[in-house]
Amino acid sequence: MSKKVSNKSECIKVVIRCRPMSKNEIRDGRECVVNMVFDKGEVLIQRQTDDVPKVFTFDTVYDWTSKQENVFAEVAYPIIENVLEGYNGTIFAYGQTGTGKTFTISGVPKDPQLKGIMTRTFETIFKSIECDPKK
Repeated sequence: MSKKVSNKSECIKVVIRCRPMSKNEIRDGRECVVNMVFDKGEVLIQRQTDDVPKVFTFDTVYDWTSKQENVFAEVAYPIIENVLEGYNGTIFAYGQTGTGKTFTISGVPKDPQLKGIMTRTFETIFKSIECDPKK
């Protein structure tokens, strides 16, 4: 699930996607300390022992229930449209090891539900070329 907060046309947008807890984390009894506030674009970090959460605000936030197709459509597709019109565009994944960057970018290329931004981008570009031979 996600919610776009900023409709401004900034050159750089920061989007956060939080992965689900791993089987090992669940098995070890670790607590989930991350909550997303979609309509405000906020990530709240709070342990049960903390009185006040740490709040971080971004252009868009996604949680572990977000679908690959939605992340692509809302984040990557507008950039790709601009690239096809001749503008520069970059999609950059950054974060600690094990936080889900590879899944978001690559996904499972042969699975229509799980394919990531990269596979969907190539498909979009090639479809655009087929539809408009001038590109």
